[in-house]
This record gives sequence, structure tokens and C-alpha cells, in this order.
Amino acid sequence: MRVEAYRLAQRSLADLKTAVLMILEAEGKQGLRNVDIGRALGIYSGHKGHEGHIPRTLLAMMAGEGLVHQDEKSRMWFLSPGAENPVE
Repeated sequence: MRVEAYRLAQRSLADLKTAVLMILEAEGKQGLRNVDIGRALGIYSGHKGHEGHIPRTLLAMMAGEGLVHQDEKSRMWFLSPGAENPVE
């Protein structure tokens, strides 16, 4: 049971990451704020004062994988070079 639950969670994370990549790719050079990504995916939720934890955590994971990056000044998120075709 635990192995199947783990596999399900990993597939779900992969689907979420793919959705983020699709949204950022569609946005192009303008980039998006954390809140805009979260709201577009319906995952900008949580209790008061902590609404953005889900998209922030997901974006941090993806940044660690080199798929996305955040501009420090504007706080906008963008696809990292090569993320459009990560398997090529």
C-alpha cells in the first residue's frame, strides 16, 4: 500500500510540475508571480497568512532541478534555459 501511495504522489508531483512549465511557457518572457501561478492552477490555498505555501514549495523544488528561476528584483518566475525540452 505504501509503495503505491508513493508512486501516486510522485505522478501527481510530475503532473503539477508539467502544469507549471506549461503556464510559464505560455507566458513567455513576461514571467509570472508565485500568486498568479498558484491561482492559475487552483493551488493558491492554505490558512490565513500561508496561502502561497503550495506553489512556493513546488517552485522551489523546480528551481532546485534547474527548470525555473526567479528574478530577484521583480520576483517573477521564468522557465530556465532548456526547460522547454528538458529531455533533449
